[in-house]
Amino acid sequence: MQGLVRERLVRRWPLVGRAVQTKEFDEVLADRRRTGFFIYGHAGVGKSRLAEECLEKAEEKGHATRRAVATVAAASVPLGAIAHLLPNGIGLSDPVAGFAAVAEALRESRPRGGRTVILIDDVHLLDATSAMLLRQLMDAGLVFLIGSVRSGEACNDVVAALTGGDTAHRVDLCDLPLHCVRELLERVLGGTVGSRAANLVHASSGGNPLFLRELVTGAAEAGTLAHDGELWEITECRFSTTRRLTDLIRLRLSSASTAGRRVLDTLALCEPLSPALLAGEGDLQAAEELEEAGFVVVVPEQRRSTMRLAHPLYGEVLREQMPEVRRRETLLRHVAVLERCGARRRDDALHLARYRLAATGTADPALLAQAAALAVHAAEYTQALFLLRALSEEQHGVGTRLLMGKALFETGDFDHAEAVLAMADAVAEGEREVVPVTLVRTQNLVWGLGSSSERVWEVLGAARRRVGSPSGRFALTVNEAMCALAVGDFARSRALCESLDLDDPGAVDVQTRFIAAITKSAALSAFGAAQEALAWAERARDVMSAAESNGSPLGMHEALHQYQSIRVLALTEDGRLNEARSVAEGIHAALAREPVSAPTSHRLLEFHLARAQWFAGHPGSARRWYAQVAYASRPHTANPLSMALAGLAASAALQGDVEAAEKAWTERCRLGTAVRLPEEMLGEAWLCVARGELTRARTILGSAAREARERHQISFEAILLTDLTRLGGAREAAGRLREIAETGDNRFHKARSDLATAWAAEDPEGLLVVGDRLETMGADLLAAEACATAAKLLRANGSGRPSRAAAIRARNLAARCEGARTPALLITEAGASLTKREQEIALLAARGLLSKDIAARLTLSVRTVDNHLQRIYGKMGITTRQELAAHLDRAP
Repeated sequence: MQGLVRERLVRRWPLVGRAVQTKEFDEVLADRRRTGFFIYGHAGVGKSRLAEECLEKAEEKGHATRRAVATVAAASVPLGAIAHLLPNGIGLSDPVAGFAAVAEALRESRPRGGRTVILIDDVHLLDATSAMLLRQLMDAGLVFLIGSVRSGEACNDVVAALTGGDTAHRVDLCDLPLHCVRELLERVLGGTVGSRAANLVHASSGGNPLFLRELVTGAAEAGTLAHDGELWEITECRFSTTRRLTDLIRLRLSSASTAGRRVLDTLALCEPLSPALLAGEGDLQAAEELEEAGFVVVVPEQRRSTMRLAHPLYGEVLREQMPEVRRRETLLRHVAVLERCGARRRDDALHLARYRLAATGTADPALLAQAAALAVHAAEYTQALFLLRALSEEQHGVGTRLLMGKALFETGDFDHAEAVLAMADAVAEGEREVVPVTLVRTQNLVWGLGSSSERVWEVLGAARRRVGSPSGRFALTVNEAMCALAVGDFARSRALCESLDLDDPGAVDVQTRFIAAITKSAALSAFGAAQEALAWAERARDVMSAAESNGSPLGMHEALHQYQSIRVLALTEDGRLNEARSVAEGIHAALAREPVSAPTSHRLLEFHLARAQWFAGHPGSARRWYAQVAYASRPHTANPLSMALAGLAASAALQGDVEAAEKAWTERCRLGTAVRLPEEMLGEAWLCVARGELTRARTILGSAAREARERHQISFEAILLTDLTRLGGAREAAGRLREIAETGDNRFHKARSDLATAWAAEDPEGLLVVGDRLETMGADLLAAEACATAAKLLRANGSGRPSRAAAIRARNLAARCEGARTPALLITEAGASLTKREQEIALLAARGLLSKDIAARLTLSVRTVDNHLQRIYGKMGITTRQELAAHLDRAP
C-alpha cells in the first residue's frame, strides 16, 4: 500500500481549485487585443502549475508554444533566460535589425490562425534586455506571454514593463480552501479522505499546494498515512516534514534579524501572543519588522489583537531546529513576562503551567490542577493529560482523577479511563464528588466500553445510595435517562425525563439542566415526536446561551456539539432532511476550523449527518460519514462503532458494492458491544438485497420491526417498515405505518404511511403525490422509487404518456442518489408485470448466478428457476442473462 501511495505522489498532481482562472485564460487568449496572462502568488501557491496548464490548453487549441524559466544566474546575461527561444545567429547589438529578424522568424513559425504563446516562469527574475524584446513582440501581436510573478517581491522595472497597460491580464492565486484540499487529496490517493486527514493537511499546509504535497509525501514515507479499506486517514496528530520542505522554510526565515529570530522562537513555542506581551519582552519593534516581511500576522480577536506565525509550518520547523537550551530560555523568559503582567487572563494559569512544565519538567501541583481544569473545559484533552501526568500519585485527588478520566475518555483510552474513574469513585466523599464522578464514569461505560445496561445500572445504583439531596438525585436521574437512551431503552429514558421538573431553574445546576434538555429531546425523537424534540433542543440552546452569558461552568465546545447533534437528529426524524444536512455540515465545517473539539460529541454529530444522508438516499455521502465514525471509533467496541458499521454496510450495499458491505457487516458482527439496536439490521437487509436475496431481506426487516415495536422504539420501527415497503412488503407494512402516523405530528411518518398505502394499493396517482412530498423533504431516493413504481403501474395500465413522464421524474431524482441501486429502480418499465419471485430471480441472474445456484439459494428446483427465467425474458423482450444485466444497468 505504501509503495502505491509513493507512486501516486511522484506523478504530476491534478490542478484543483483553479477553474475560475483557467476559464479566464481561455477568454483572454481568445481576445486578440490581449497580449499576456500574468499569474501572481506567493511561493508554493501553484503559479507554475497553473501556467503549465494554461500552456497546454493553448497547445490544444492549435497555438505554437514555447517555455522558459528566469533565474538569478540567467539574469546576469542579456537574453540569458530566452536565448533558446531566439533564431540562431540573431542578436540585439542592432536593436532594430534584431527585432525585425525575431519577428520574421516568429511569423514563419506561427500556425495559421494561431498565436505564439510563451511561458516565462518567474518573470520578476528576467533581465532587462529580455523584457524589452518580449514587450516589443507582445505589442506587435507576435507573442502572447504567460508569466508567473512571485507576490511580495519589490515591483521592478521588468515586471512593470511586461505587465503594464490594458492588454495584460493579471490573476492573483490564493491558497486552497479546505474543500479543494480534500478534492486534491482524493484525486491523488484515489479514494475517500477522512475529515481528520483533510483538516490536518489543510491546517498544517495553510492550503499551500507545495507545502501540502511535501506534508503528504512525508506522511507516506513515515507510514502515518493509512487506508482502512474505506478511507484514508492520518494516524498521528502532526506531520513529519520533508527535508525539502524544511530547507524551503529555513531559507525563507533566514533573513530575520537576531531580535526577529527571538520573536519567531517565542511565537513557535507560545503563539498566539498579544503585542503587549511582546512589548514586555522588548521585542515589539522586531515583531513589527517581521509583520512587514510577512513572517507573522496580527489577527483581531474580539476586543484585542494577537500575533501568530504567518504559516503553521513555520512553527514546526522552528521547534525542530531549536536547541534545548534556547527552548528552555525562551519559555522561562516568557513565563517571567506573564508573571510581571499579573497573569490576569483566564487562560494564563494554563499557559504558566504548560510553559514551566515544558521548560523545567515540573510545576506547582495546584497550578497544574487549575491548568488541567481549564484545558478540559476548553476540550484540550491531550493538553490536560500532559499536565495531569506531571502530578505524582500522592498529589492526585478525586478532582484531578475526574479530570484525567474525562480526558482519557475523550481521547479514546476507555479502559484506562474506567480504572482512573473507579479509583476516584472509591474515595469520593459526599455528593459533590460522587455525582460528577458517576456522570463521567457511566458515560465512559456506555459510549466507550459498550458495557451492558446491568453494569451501568449497578454503578448508578451504588451512587444513588450515597446521594441524599434532591439536586443530587435529580442529576443522577438525568444521567440514568441519558444512559437508558444510549443502551436503547427509550421507554425508560422518556419516563425518567417526564418525571423531572425542568421548569425550576434553581433546583439544579446549569450543566444538569442542559443534559436533561438534550436527553429529553433525543428521547422524544426516538418516539417520533419530532416537533416536541425540536422544542426541547431549543430549550437546551437557551440554557447554553444563558450559561455563556453569565459565565456558568458549562463546557461550550462540547455543549455546542451536543446541541447541534440532537437538533440534527430531530430535524431528520421530522423529514426536514435538507435542513438537517445543512445544519450538520455547517457545524462540522466550523469544527474543522477550531483548534480543539470534543471527540465523542463530534463523532455523534458525524453519525447523525451520515444518518440524514442515508434517509435522503445519498449512499455515497452516507458511506463517507459512516466510515469516518467507524475509523474514529476503532479499535474500541464503543456503541457508535456498531451503529456506524451497520450504516456503512447498508450504504455500500445500496451502491452495489457487495464486498465492502460484507466486510463492514462482518466486522460489526464480531464486536463485543452489549447494545444492539434494531435499526442496525438495515445493514444486513440491504446486503441481502445487493446479493439478490429479497425474500431474506424482507424477513430480516420484518423481524427487526417487530423487535423495535416490542422495545417501544417507534422511530426505528417506522424506518424498518418503510424499507420493507420498498422491497415488496407494502401490504405487510402499511397498516402499522398508518397507526404510527396517527399517534403524532411527525411529517416523515405521515409520508411513509402514505407511501406504503399507495404502494400496497398499486395506486400510481397516490405514489406520485407522495413522491412530491418526499422530494420536498429531501428524501430523493424514496421519491425516485415512488415515481419509478408509479411509472411501471401506469405502463401496465396502458397510460403511455403519464408513464413516460413519471419515468423521467424517477430518472432525474435517481440522478441525485449517488449510484443507489434498489429493486424499485432496477426493475423498470419493461419489468412492470414481474411477480416478487420473478423480480428476485431476475436480480440474482443479472448478478451472474447459475440456475442451480439460484435454486439452492431460494430453495427451488432448477427447472422452476429456468421456467421463471423464460417468463422473465418473455415479459422483458430479451433472450439472455447478459441482456437482462444490461437492462437492469440502464435503470434510473
